[in-house]
Amino acid sequence: MKTKFQEIKNNSIAKMSKKCLKMTVLLFLSFNVIQAQDKKAKDLLNEVTAKIKSYDNISIDFKYSLNNAKENINQDSKGNVVMKGNQYVLNFMGVTKIFDGQKTYTIVPEDEEVTISKVNEKDDNAVTPSKMLTFFNSGYKYNMDIVQNVKGRKIQYIKLVPTSGKDQRKEILLGVDVQTKHIYNLIETGKNGTKTTLTVNSFKTNQPLSKNQFTFVASKYPKYYINKLD
Repeated sequence: MKTKFQEIKNNSIAKMSKKCLKMTVLLFLSFNVIQAQDKKAKDLLNEVTAKIKSYDNISIDFKYSLNNAKENINQDSKGNVVMKGNQYVLNFMGVTKIFDGQKTYTIVPEDEEVTISKVNEKDDNAVTPSKMLTFFNSGYKYNMDIVQNVKGRKIQYIKLVPTSGKDQRKEILLGVDVQTKHIYNLIETGKNGTKTTLTVNSFKTNQPLSKNQFTFVASKYPKYYINKLD
């Protein structure tokens, strides 16, 4: 039986994993739906989109940072994700999430538990690749921002500002490597001063994947409690 502390901890990890997953998928899947507002930004994002669409699969290692000076919060975590089509495997904060296109399998070794849930397309909080594809479809103004030299790499930033006053995010910055047309990082700044940054440390494409890459194999977890939510 889980203690109250374990439940709170797991809920915290789940929230961070969900936010991290949103940011990760946004890095690579959302650019083809942005409405034109700044021609230079649009042209650059179109080049990024063309690159991403040319890959059969994408594997990245990343760093996730959460900072809030007022609350004295500084958290850094590392993770990795493999994506192909609408399937993915995400490893973050000791938790593994597998999405096979229909169900999500959340594996928590610390608790020896696997939670299985179906994806509800009507759930506004559900993280699905299809929703990531339409994230920037409306509700944002964007334009070219600053250029930075990061260890010899020219990073062009594009600023996105929510048009809704109810949005808790002040702005989003997308950093694009001008030479490779790959995304370097994504920075979200909240109205409460919280800044979350996802930085790509390693970007690999068209890697050889196993047949079971996006398949949950129950036999690998014989002692785990299987929690089926649906």
